[in-house]
Amino acid sequence: MAGSLQDQLVKAGLASEQQLKNTKSKKRKQKRSGTAPPDAAQRQQAQQVAAEKRARDQALNRQRDEEAKRKAEQIALWQLVRDQRIPRSGGDRAYNFTDGQALKRLYVNAAQHRDLVDGRLAIVRHDDFFELVPATVAERLAAVEPGLVLVHNRPEPDDSDDEYADYKIPDDLMW
Repeated sequence: MAGSLQDQLVKAGLASEQQLKNTKSKKRKQKRSGTAPPDAAQRQQAQQVAAEKRARDQALNRQRDEEAKRKAEQIALWQLVRDQRIPRSGGDRAYNFTDGQALKRLYVNAAQHRDLVDGRLAIVRHDDFFELVPATVAERLAAVEPGLVLVHNRPEPDDSDDEYADYKIPDDLMW
């Protein structure tokens, strides 16, 4: 009995010549590709690695989508300010306001000064400049990025308990 187990099985009639050829060709293919048939643990590990990669890819795609959405929203707001800004050429009155720790001055005309005080206009930062915009634009900006709105005077409700309610401060008071 010098033959291999496969030869012995064929001689005994337990296997056919075709099954022997199929088995030999499978072994040759596995040797060439260098892979053995995966067992259950290897398959589970490969599935786990693939699931982790899918989760990382989905998180990265979600982050990219959020970044693109934020940039598109920022561009839309920038265009809104640019389109809705109110020209202030020929302003003869200085309107003082703070930008962080710095005191800034913007020259406006009398009507614009009154509208700023009443809250119908607001001052917003646009790139490195300051612009006058309507209050509706300022509210929309404040909802998305509050740091851009520098001055937006909102009318305060009248308090009946206020001792100085009869003494109103004039709008044209310069200090």
